[in-house]
Amino acid sequence: MTVFFTSDTHFGHAGAIGRFRRPFDSVAAMDAAMIDNWNAVVGPEDEVWHLGDFAPRTPPDRMAALLDRLNGAKHLIAGNNDGPATLRLPGWASVGHYAEIVVGETALVLCHYAFRTWNGMYRGALNLHGHSHGQLKGLPRQIDVGVDVWEFRPVTLARIREKTARRGARKPAAA
Repeated sequence: MTVFFTSDTHFGHAGAIGRFRRPFDSVAAMDAAMIDNWNAVVGPEDEVWHLGDFAPRTPPDRMAALLDRLNGAKHLIAGNNDGPATLRLPGWASVGHYAEIVVGETALVLCHYAFRTWNGMYRGALNLHGHSHGQLKGLPRQIDVGVDVWEFRPVTLARIREKTARRGARKPAAA
């Protein structure tokens, strides 16, 4: 089993295309691409932590159908656009507003929102979040897992570490 993270899919949300400059001609194209991308990396036995804003303004039956089409056991950390109908969908393995989990030996603090401080931040814990759609300059050990940052697909901790290590390698050395 592999653990994945994602956020801010905004399935069914036409406004997300223009507001977040998504490269899709229609909501149908956006939804289809994100479903295909999700299922291309996530298998049925995998686990996905969705850090909020699943499908704003989408009717509950459509949300349930979308959720059913996505591989893996899906956990929701609620975002500002996830109403009661989203939280009540039967396809979630769990629903909360915050979680602390360990993947491998890495402590993770999960929330829709980025934190200035978080439990374990000085002991190597990472803060994974969404909400900012790649527009927020993060702190060290803080990562936006939103689809706008990660090619419209869920991402693993290994992939996150790979990308952040490359980014850190490009920083100029201190004088």
